[in-house]
This record gives sequence, structure tokens and C-alpha cells, in this order.
Amino acid sequence: MNNIVEYIKREKLVGRFIIFLIGVFILSLAYNMFVVPNSFVLGGASGIAVILNVLFGISPAISIYVISFALLFISFFLLGTKVTRRAIIGSIIYPTFVSLTQGLAAYLSPYFQFENILMTILLCSLLYGIGDGLIYKMGFNTGGGDILMKLVNKYFHVSEGNASLYVNVVILASGFFVIGTNKLLYSVLIIIVFTEIVDRIIIGVSSSKMFFIYSKKYKEIEKFIMDELETGVTLFNTEGGFLKAKREMLMAVVPNRDYYRIKEKVLDIDNEAFFVVSDCYEVNGGFRRKQLPFI
Repeated sequence: MNNIVEYIKREKLVGRFIIFLIGVFILSLAYNMFVVPNSFVLGGASGIAVILNVLFGISPAISIYVISFALLFISFFLLGTKVTRRAIIGSIIYPTFVSLTQGLAAYLSPYFQFENILMTILLCSLLYGIGDGLIYKMGFNTGGGDILMKLVNKYFHVSEGNASLYVNVVILASGFFVIGTNKLLYSVLIIIVFTEIVDRIIIGVSSSKMFFIYSKKYKEIEKFIMDELETGVTLFNTEGGFLKAKREMLMAVVPNRDYYRIKEKVLDIDNEAFFVVSDCYEVNGGFRRKQLPFI
């Protein structure tokens, strides 16, 4: 028992589970308020449920329950207990919340009727992105589409990203014959926007840039970064892969507002300098000036 308590404390399961429930609640409410009434098909079990609702009038909550439990059964035999165990909680809780939030969604819907469909799309994307982002950030999923993705990943030997894409493309293509071109395009737009929001929630917003710089005049560049930008620099001893030449490489993290300043200065010092710049989502430790936005 003590080991279980320690595991829960270490993994912060209680806090993570509460945030997961909040994410599922937001996702379910958005589904009932915007997705089902407008017949948007957003992939996964919920997308299939919308198609079945349009064709046969079956309650989406019931469809999601049936699809999720059928996929859990298949997953148990084809993917194993480890993968199935991770999907059980979401497969039960998500359709339960879809069912429980139907009344609240019906009460709130009249207050969120917009003449412009773009407002509906934006609000739906925002809520879907926040809900999904909180769920995935806490290490959970809602089953359904995630199991389909794992099955395609395993048996068709494609990456998980491509497997998810293929599954959603098939579901969207099926939806085309049911909901028509306009709503299909609206659905695609929602998927694009809410996926971007999910990414921002999971990995954060890039507030800084990371520079890797090769230059014969690295000492001058290092002095500029440390003296004028008041930011620390890391020096690496490297070896070229082709010519095997030994040289120094600089690595520095700077706020976005200094991106062009450091770029132009590096080229001003050495117009033959080679550098690579990437977004930097999190910075801990090191020497940084107090004004940096990511502290």
C-alpha cells in the first residue's frame, strides 16, 4: 500500500487525473455544442459517431461507447495488454462525459448561435484544442482513434503520425458522402486549427531561438553575445563529417526579439559563417539576463 501511495505521489497522478477530467469535460461539451449539431466529422470514434448519427439517428454517445469498447476488445488481442490498459480510462470516461454533457450543451447552445459559421469554427477549434491538449499533456488519451492509429502503425508499418493521418483521411472521406463538401471543408479547417492549439499546449509557445554557429571568428561572435546581449554561450569542440576538420561551435539561446539582431551581427562579423536556428520552447538554468521573457 505504501508503494502505491508513493507511486501516486511521484507520478502526481491525482493532479494529472483532475486536469485530464477537465480536458475531457471541455472536449465533450464542445462536441455536443458544435460538432454534433453542425455534423462536423473530426476523425476518430467521435467522427464515426457523427456519420452514424446523420445516417441512422443513433445517439453519438452510444456510438462512441460501442466503437470504443469494440476497439478495446480488438486491441487486447492484437496490440496486447499494455497498450490496451492505457486506453481503458479514456474509452470509458470520454463517452460517459459526452452523455452527461448533452443537457448542459442543449442549455448553452442558444447563447452560442452565430450568423457567421467562422465564429462557430473558431470557438469549436479553441475548445477542442484546449480539451485535447490538456488530455495529451497529462499523458492520457480518449481511446477510439488512438487505438485505430496503433493498429495501422503496427500492421501497415508506418509511423504513428502517418497512421493517425491515414485513419482520419479515411474517416473524413467517408464523411464526404454523408455531410457534403462544405461541412467537410469546415471539418478540415477545425482539425488544422485545433491540432495547432494542441501542439502549443503540449510543447508551449516558442519565446526564444537557439543558435548553433560555426565560424572562424567565433571569439568575436562569442564576445558580442556575452557583452551586448548579456547572454551565456556554450562552446563545443566538433569535427566535420566530410573533411574531419576540427572547429569550435557556439550555442546560444536568445529571446525572439533579438533574432534578427544576432543573425545580422553574425553575418557582419563573418559573412561565411554557418549557423542553424531553431525554436526553443523551454529553458532552465544557465546564464541569462533577467529581462529574458522565458524566465
